[in-house]
Amino acid sequence: MDFKSMQAPNVTVLSGRVAPLETGLPSAIDKRPIEGKIWLGPEGLSGDQQADKKHHGGSERALHLYPLEHYHYWQQRYPESSGFSPGAFGENLSASGFAENTVCIGDIFQLDEAVIQVSQPRSPCFKLNHSFMRSDMALTVQINGHGGYLFRVLTPGHVHPEARMSLLARQWPELTVREVAWRFFNDPLNKAFLSRLSECEVLSESWQSKVRQRLQSGLVEDWNKRLFGFMDLPE
Repeated sequence: MDFKSMQAPNVTVLSGRVAPLETGLPSAIDKRPIEGKIWLGPEGLSGDQQADKKHHGGSERALHLYPLEHYHYWQQRYPESSGFSPGAFGENLSASGFAENTVCIGDIFQLDEAVIQVSQPRSPCFKLNHSFMRSDMALTVQINGHGGYLFRVLTPGHVHPEARMSLLARQWPELTVREVAWRFFNDPLNKAFLSRLSECEVLSESWQSKVRQRLQSGLVEDWNKRLFGFMDLPE
C-alpha cells in the first residue's frame, strides 16, 4: 500500500482528569486538547487519568483514537444532542482519515517523537451511556462498530497538541479494526475468524484471552455489566 496515504499532520491530542458525570459517576471520559508538548510514556500521556484502571488505560490501552468522521454520523442520528465534539468519546487522538476500515490490528505509526501500535478495537462500556445520557449508547457503538481503537506505546516520546502521525508498518492487512470489531461482537462464535484472530500475536492479551475462551468453551462472555453497568438511565 501507499503509506503516504496514511498520514496526518494535524492529529489533535487530548487528555482528561477524573470528574463526576451528570449522573454522579466518576469518569475521565471527557477529554480536552492539550495546551503544550507532553510526554507519551508506556502507560499513556502524562497527566491523563482513568477512573477505573482495571478496565481502562495501561500499557495495552495507552491511547485511544476516535475517527473524527464519526461525529457527523452521531450528530445526524441524534440531532437534538449538542455533545458530539472531539473528546466526547474519551479519545486521546482525534483525526480524519484513520477510520476503522482503513487501519489494521498491529499497524505501527509514528506519532511525533513516539512510535505506537494498534493493539485492539475499543470495547465500549456503560460510561458512554452516562456521558451521553442514553441507556443504549454503548450497545449502539458496539453494534455499529464506531468505537475507535487502542494503542500500545513501542517508543516513548514527546507529542504536540497538533501532532503528526504516519503509518510505518503493516503486519496484518487482512485484520482491519472494522472487521475484527464487527465479527468479535456480531459473529462472536465464528470458529474460522476466531482461529485466525488467535494467530495474531500483536492483538492485546485481554482480547487474545477471550478468543481462547470462546474457542475452548463455545460460549460468549457476558457483556451486560460492561454495556449497561448498574445505574438506570432514560430510554
